[in-house]
Amino acid sequence: MPTLTANNRQLLIRLFVPFALGYFLSYLFRVVNAVIAPDLVGDLGLGPADLGLLTSVYFLTFAMFQLPLGVLLDRFGSRRIEGILLLFAAAGALVFAMSDSVTGLVVGRGLIGFGVSACLMAAFKAFVDWLPPARLPLANGVQMAAGGMGALSATAPVEWLLHVTDWRDLFVLLAVLSLLVAAAVWLFVPDRPQEGPKSSVRGQLRGTVEVFTSPVFWQIAPLAVLSQASFLSIQGLWAGPWLRDIAGFERATVANVLLLIAAAMVAGFLLLGASTERLTRRGLQTKTLAAGGMSLFLVIQVGILFAPSGWEIALWVAFGFFGTTGIISYAALSQLFAKQLAGRVNTALNLLVFVLAFVAQWGMGGVIGLWPTTESGGYPLEAYQASFGMMIVLQLIMAIWYWLSALKEPRHP
Repeated sequence: MPTLTANNRQLLIRLFVPFALGYFLSYLFRVVNAVIAPDLVGDLGLGPADLGLLTSVYFLTFAMFQLPLGVLLDRFGSRRIEGILLLFAAAGALVFAMSDSVTGLVVGRGLIGFGVSACLMAAFKAFVDWLPPARLPLANGVQMAAGGMGALSATAPVEWLLHVTDWRDLFVLLAVLSLLVAAAVWLFVPDRPQEGPKSSVRGQLRGTVEVFTSPVFWQIAPLAVLSQASFLSIQGLWAGPWLRDIAGFERATVANVLLLIAAAMVAGFLLLGASTERLTRRGLQTKTLAAGGMSLFLVIQVGILFAPSGWEIALWVAFGFFGTTGIISYAALSQLFAKQLAGRVNTALNLLVFVLAFVAQWGMGGVIGLWPTTESGGYPLEAYQASFGMMIVLQLIMAIWYWLSALKEPRHP
């Protein structure tokens, strides 16, 4: 079985750089609406539920393709699948840029979500193919950090671009970048040598059933799903309105705080991934470290809603840092299943995360919209407490589920 060594730098570059560029774009697409939301509202007169829908449809189409994506990645490899899908992201960005209605924006955003649906999972699958299991938390963390750089670019840099152009030209540029990254993935990512005959489609579907019926999967997945869905929903959209309506920040300050959140996220991916690798060498389980981090992330969310004035920026930076702990769950599950199931394990978890992220981001907008707007055109604290609090309660239930089930320690056969 071929493995990567320190001397094989060219192969490392070919493996990491194209996937990093793809996930950079994926995350930029994911969170850019938090900054351009005032422009979309101003141009199209959107309410919070409409804004939540057109933003969250990215998560829906992303999620809908996760199960077939897992089968395709395990059967055809990461290079071909991601290279083709990114073409749909480019098409979606063009549709979004040219749309004058909510329907057009939803269609474009949906195509984008479908097109970037492999950007993380393809990388995770390739890392499982090429790297030893102990390296997966760090490798996954580096990949996630590339996404964090995309989130960084979607904050203050996008706000600056909007002073020299508009959101439509921005999405034309993103379409061009998507085409370039698709070419990079197709041309430079190495194919994993085939090890033995491929299993039949029926056999691969049985593998998907095996994942979803595993007690280990259902021990870790519920908390990971709620934690990641909350993080994605809030960071990708509702953090911006909260900072405007509750903290009272001006638009430029909101963009700068979002930049800090994204920077903290990058640091979290790198530092927590490296720390997890070291702690697992000392005998701690990856899944336990993930659950501990997600439980701390839950406490931080409570603090955002109820801490006294003056703590806003510090708590939101902590939100960005510890919101990354849910990603450790992917490495934990990859370590607990056979390597040939890696694509299906990761996409099974991703399916649940993004379905719930779609429901949560849209639903949070619906809850916020139950309150009348304030004189400044925003929404009151009670609206955000109800909306964010809904996600906090669900995470608390799943944290209790994990820690109680951990006492029994179910094992995958």
